[in-house]
Amino acid sequence: MGKRVLIVDDAVFMRIILKDILLNNNFEVAGEAENGKVAVEAYQRLHPDIVTMDISMPKMDGIDALRAIRALDPEAKIIMVSAMGQQPMVREAIKAGALDFIVKPFQPDRIVEALSRALAWIVP
Repeated sequence: MGKRVLIVDDAVFMRIILKDILLNNNFEVAGEAENGKVAVEAYQRLHPDIVTMDISMPKMDGIDALRAIRALDPEAKIIMVSAMGQQPMVREAIKAGALDFIVKPFQPDRIVEALSRALAWIVP
């Protein structure tokens, strides 16, 4: 069984695309969330190995969800996947604890590479 991933994105089509990429590359989809608030609840319930997190979402954005999840679990592995690739947003996400930042639209290989690298990453 592959590593368990929580997919967080408010766009259903994007969750479907990510799910297909993950399932075709030996990952298991632990769950999906349509906003940051649901993502934090799902993380606590599912304990995934890694999270893909959009930034622009209703109720709670991805940066706030990233901070909330990292407050619950400082070892949480979170990869940001967003169309918002501006430098300040990238810096804020990395500063808040994101391990990588993938800009939409993306190539499937970029997703697999980022998740594989993050899962191999060990906190010193």
